[in-house]
This record gives sequence, C-alpha cells and structure tokens, in this order.
Amino acid sequence: MAQDIAHLDQPVTTVMRRDFVVLGQDFTIQEALDAVRQHELGERIIYFYVADDQGRLIGVVPTRRLLMANLPQRISDIMVRNVITIPHTATVLDACEFFVMHRLLAFPIVDRQEHMIGTVDVKMFAEEVFDITERERTDEAFELIGFRLSQIRDAAPAQVFRYRFPWLGATIGSGLFCAVLASAFETTLAKSIVLAFFLTLILGLGESVSSQSMTVTIQALRATRPRLRWYLKALRRELETALLLGAACGGIVAIVAALWRGEPATALVLGASILLSLCSACLIGLSVPTLLHALRLDPKIAAGPITLALADICTVLFYLLLAAAFL
Repeated sequence: MAQDIAHLDQPVTTVMRRDFVVLGQDFTIQEALDAVRQHELGERIIYFYVADDQGRLIGVVPTRRLLMANLPQRISDIMVRNVITIPHTATVLDACEFFVMHRLLAFPIVDRQEHMIGTVDVKMFAEEVFDITERERTDEAFELIGFRLSQIRDAAPAQVFRYRFPWLGATIGSGLFCAVLASAFETTLAKSIVLAFFLTLILGLGESVSSQSMTVTIQALRATRPRLRWYLKALRRELETALLLGAACGGIVAIVAALWRGEPATALVLGASILLSLCSACLIGLSVPTLLHALRLDPKIAAGPITLALADICTVLFYLLLAAAFL
C-alpha cells in the first residue's frame, strides 16, 4: 500500500493547473471580463484571483460573483480578502488535507513571495480519494487474514507461502489449544452429547462478533489517537452492545435447544456461554487492534488472526467450564 500511494509525497506543483487568471485590484468589472476573454482558459475555472501592484496575491473572486456584479464596480469591492493558499513546497497529500479542512473547490499555489504560480481544484482531490479507496477495499480483505495484497502481487509461490503461512499458524495454534481444552473436558462432553451439536454455532458467533468489533476499532483508529479515556469509552460501548447481542443470540439458541432436546439445564448453559463468549469477543476485538496500534504495529495485518484465535479460545473455555459446573 505504501508503494501504491507514494505519489502523494510528490510536490503539489506536479499536479497543479496553470490556466488561471490574475486580475488587478483596481480593475472594473468590465475590465476584468475583458481580461478574462483574452486568456485561453480550461473548463473548470471556479475562482479568479486578485493581485496587488507587486503581483502578490491579495484576494479571490468567485466566478458567480464576478458575473453578477455591476460593470462599473471595482474588483476590490467584490473580492474576498481572506485567501487560503497552498505553498509551492506542499505535497499532493498536503493539498488533499486542504480540501478536507476548508471544503473549497480550488486553491491557489503561491511561491515564497506570495506570487501565484498555479491552482489545484477539487477534481484532483476526488481522483486521489477514489484511487485510494478502491485500493484499500481490495487490500483490507487480505489484511484481515494477515497479509497485504501488494506483498503477493506477482510473487512466486514460495514467497506467497512465506507471507501467508505464519498467520495461518495462529489459527492452527488456537485450534490445537481448543482441542486440548476439549479433551480435558471429555467426561463433560460425554454426559451431554448436545454440547457437541452446538459447539460450531457458538464458535461461529464468537468469531463473527470479534471480527465486527475489530473492524469498527480499526476504522476508528484511523481518525483518532487511542488514549485510556478513549479506550474506556469504547469499551463501555462495546460491552453494552455485546450484552444486547449475547442476550438475543443466547436466548434464541437456548429456546431452540430446550424445545428440541428437552434439556433445560443444557439450554441454560448454551445461553450463558453465548452471552459470555460474545462479551469476551467484543473485548478482544477492541483490545487487540488498540494494543497493536499503541505498540506502533499495523493492526490491519496482525489483528485478524490474533483476534479470531483468542476469541475461539475464550469461547471454548467458557462453554466447557459452564458445562462442567452445571451439567
């Protein structure tokens, strides 16, 4: 991804437009219109710019304001004096940030003497955002399972294996650990075969909720710097959501199990296990990417495998502990 957006570090002067008109502050509207007609302008002229006698930029006139003004009026009477400019030393990324912060349709680019040398308009910003968004949509799907699309594009099979296998190892490790846990509760499982029927369902619910929480957290981390206060606020929100999800899903599964098998105790264990597993899944989905971000690691790469592995382990552990205690 870093290679794909490297052009954002290029100077903004490489993408600026040069078809602009600079008007004198003492021009009348008629003189300004005559000056505009003498220039070969492109189709996307949004603003006209005003300079003083030394050529320094001092104002801007929106096209509509120029066209609606009375011909005898002076440009200085209708221009906007508070001009937001982009320095010629800025990068393409800096220019994009100007569009986000100020929400204008175009910006003038000036040199150190405040002389105008070009413009950038909103089309450039829209194209950059569209390109980045399209790349991120593709990359995010791969990053959630532990590797970047740019790492495997045109790579040899052995190299692809090297990128993909370590993160699959996290899934293998958690699966083996869950198998060991299940073997430790072999007697409990033997007492109620119904427990085995619902194990896949409970694991699936835990993984789904942890993935949802992780995705929401990763999106939030793009726009904020995680601090303890932010984490506690997010944790409260996630736990409240998890309680509602756990109560709804656990209640549905418990009712189905009770009606199907006629075992109320097993149904209660199922409902309580789902409630606890979904609460832990939300906690893990929030905490893992936040911790990785705090350690200055990329949460989009490692968060997926680690979150799912921990969610599986907690789900199986709660399920079997509750079953051993109440069945």
